[in-house]
Amino acid sequence: MTDKTMTPEEVVSRLRSGMTIGIGGWGSRRKPMALVRAILRSDLTDLTVVSYGGPDVGLLAAAGRIRKLVAAFVTLDTVALEPHFRTARQNGGFELTEVDEAMFMWGLHAAANRLPFLPVRAGIGSDVMRVNPGLRTVTSPYEDGETLVAMPALRLDAALVHMNRADRLGNGQYLGPDPYFDDLFCEAADEAYVSCERLVDTAELTKEAAPQSLLLKRTSVTGVVETPNGAHFTSCAPDHGRDEAFQKLYATTPWPEFAARFLSGEDESAYRTAVQTWHEELQK
Repeated sequence: MTDKTMTPEEVVSRLRSGMTIGIGGWGSRRKPMALVRAILRSDLTDLTVVSYGGPDVGLLAAAGRIRKLVAAFVTLDTVALEPHFRTARQNGGFELTEVDEAMFMWGLHAAANRLPFLPVRAGIGSDVMRVNPGLRTVTSPYEDGETLVAMPALRLDAALVHMNRADRLGNGQYLGPDPYFDDLFCEAADEAYVSCERLVDTAELTKEAAPQSLLLKRTSVTGVVETPNGAHFTSCAPDHGRDEAFQKLYATTPWPEFAARFLSGEDESAYRTAVQTWHEELQK
């Protein structure tokens, strides 16, 4: 049995520029934002990011850390299109592979099963094939002879995901309404790092919710980081909702100004202090 606990800085020290990094969560929901902010404090760059995108993509894009993005969308949920992603994309800041949500999922499935691709119907008859000329089709070898998209595996060098609870061994639990696809991100990666709202003893994982909420298996997890409120400003139900006021500030503030105020500190505690100070000022 191995204690896999780490700090955000230790996780980032194991990453390298040029890596393909998958980021779990969905839009502006249960994103491993503390780990993303740790990347911003590092010199990592030239990344290929694979994500059902939200502010994780926006932050990294605005900071110029992305070389290529693979995504089904990039949204803040209550803000339809992530503004910093949009600006970076319009300025030609990185290469984009945009696929259907289901194609994205099956790309993770293929990678998790160490297959080169999986055949899917999603994408047939749509502009996905036009805007991604590298995609190929395959013909069913059976009597139906159906033409299907050969969705390539989304293999990851590393995955970053956020859970409600985890133990020191790497088992991860979600308590909200949706697992998203965080287990697939971990299984599709060579290394997987899990941040969580709270570290608990293994026995406690089955006391707060049903056993099926144990989404992540320790065998697919490399490291665990306890980061209370580490998904901020995205939601991590039921522990906390999305910080809508702060998200609005993020979406409407020029990047240099936002980064200088909230992302220039030495660690995650500096970020939390800056956010708390801003909320206190808002209440005056």
